[in-house]
Amino acid sequence: MSAPVFLATGGLDGVAPGSAYLLDGAEGRHAGVVQRRGPGERVDVVDGTGVRLRCLVESVGGEGVHLRVTDVEREQAPAVVLTLVQALAKGDRDELAVEAAVEVGVDAVVPWQAERSIVVWRGPRAAKSHARWVATVRAAVKQARRAWVPTVEQPLTSKQLATRTRDVVAAGGAVVVLHEEATTPLAGVTLPAPSAAGEAPELLVVVGPEGGISNAEVALLTEAGAVAARLGPYVLRTSTAGPVAVALLSERLGRWV
Repeated sequence: MSAPVFLATGGLDGVAPGSAYLLDGAEGRHAGVVQRRGPGERVDVVDGTGVRLRCLVESVGGEGVHLRVTDVEREQAPAVVLTLVQALAKGDRDELAVEAAVEVGVDAVVPWQAERSIVVWRGPRAAKSHARWVATVRAAVKQARRAWVPTVEQPLTSKQLATRTRDVVAAGGAVVVLHEEATTPLAGVTLPAPSAAGEAPELLVVVGPEGGISNAEVALLTEAGAVAARLGPYVLRTSTAGPVAVALLSERLGRWV
């Protein structure tokens, strides 16, 4: 069984095999008090940017869990940044989509205030909702034993998403809008190639709300350079479409090997 993952409260620069490491704060309490990790058990500590400490528990105290580092691994950044643009949806369906997408490997998440989104992020609610998405991402990272924590960007309007689409395409990336009436299958969409130098290109996957993406939004995004694609023969919920698309694209990108 793989070791449980805990998130470091600070950077891990300078930590080497054989070093002692104190897992403190909320993560230390979760490991030592909630999960009751004891001496001799294996745990991993990650910094969210690819560094993973392989550790053994030496002792548990009031200040946290004392670990001995057995190995340090550095996972490379993705060659193509896979980003889920998830429309806001009612009944926590958007959060379910984000949770599952992180578990299957998405690199970034963008909340989208779509035309048909019933949920609206405004004022104090926007900050609280964004914080909830961040917490959802962190929990999913630990569940999936990932070393990278996907970013959660600030919400975009449809016009802002069109601007983002132009920028992504101009930089060598691609934007895919999932739409049930599209004629191009997702398997037929041309994916961006990894860059030999410079920043990794981005692949955006756009998922609409329960009522779907409006024709005006599809036109707006495709005019900006996006490609409308059909996910499959069935119409999926907004909570399901994104994770399924991310999984299929991850396979095509060679991540699931």
